[in-house]
Amino acid sequence: MVKNIHVAIALVCITVVLAVIIQPVRKESRAGNKIGDMIELPEPQDSGEISIEVALLERRSVRNYKDEAPTLAEISQLLWAAQGITHTGGYRTAPSAGALYPLEIYVLAGNVDGLQAGIYKYRPQGHELEKVAGGDVRTELCAAALDQECVEDGAAVLVFAAVYERTTGKYAERGVRYVHMEVGHAAQNVYLQAVSLGLGTVVVGAFDDDEVERLLQMQDDERALCIMPVGRV
Repeated sequence: MVKNIHVAIALVCITVVLAVIIQPVRKESRAGNKIGDMIELPEPQDSGEISIEVALLERRSVRNYKDEAPTLAEISQLLWAAQGITHTGGYRTAPSAGALYPLEIYVLAGNVDGLQAGIYKYRPQGHELEKVAGGDVRTELCAAALDQECVEDGAAVLVFAAVYERTTGKYAERGVRYVHMEVGHAAQNVYLQAVSLGLGTVVVGAFDDDEVERLLQMQDDERALCIMPVGRV
């Protein structure tokens, strides 16, 4: 009888200790510190201080940035501008042939206030980031982009990829052209949104496709299309 009581007490103690140990791990998971974690982004804004006309007037390709961290809210706004959902029917900020949405966006965070350095994938349906890998890989991405310094200097880098089959499955080879049109629409949205936030960006199209796809751990059916470093100006 006494032995059974001692065993029961020991089991209770072990349970309490395990609960204390496991709890911080669960909190880390919610905070987005682990691979595969989902990070809820700040709610995007639908109004600003700069008109669309001024944003068009001031839009430039910017390759030099201040050593200042943009906020997670600003990265959220850029992602929303690129591929955010704006309608209950699933329609997005950028037009897409057949509303098939072949684009995927990766974020390489290096110096972002409120976001750990790492590789993330944007999930428009929940306006979230999924963590792909930890660590600052801007230097490696810069090397893959033929040593274009703006890629390493950007506080964060957006990388657009496409799953061509989503569009070519309906439009055959013509769908390739539609995908390329679409990434242009989305990139211009990022340009204009960046102006409104006091940020600069540029489209980089020269890079080693295979190395970029390997570095970002893209899916087998994803193809890298363009790179957009972002920084304060």
